[in-house]
Amino acid sequence: MTVSSSTSFVSYAGNGSLTTFAYTFKIFQDSDLLVTLVNDTTGTETTQVLTTNYTVTGAGTASGGNVTFTTAPASGTTVKIRRVLPVTQETDYVANDPFPAEAHEDALDKLT
Repeated sequence: MTVSSSTSFVSYAGNGSLTTFAYTFKIFQDSDLLVTLVNDTTGTETTQVLTTNYTVTGAGTASGGNVTFTTAPASGTTVKIRRVLPVTQETDYVANDPFPAEAHEDALDKLT
């Protein structure tokens, strides 16, 4: 796939009842997201913990997926979802093997 958007961040207003929030960009694994809650009055930002405060669906999907909180973020809170990829190179090419086009494409997507 090609990377057709440079979007790597979304935010939503909490309302005390909604628990599921969409992200619209590709991640490679659940831990590639940084999810925080911001108190709209004080500006205090609190990092949420994967599997404790929220779960993720859609890793590896070009169109993104969802972040689902165990408890709905309160009114007066902004939900921030950011893609934060580790600075690692995980693709390994073996001499004289067939060219791994899909793995190569994923590696370029990650760099982008």
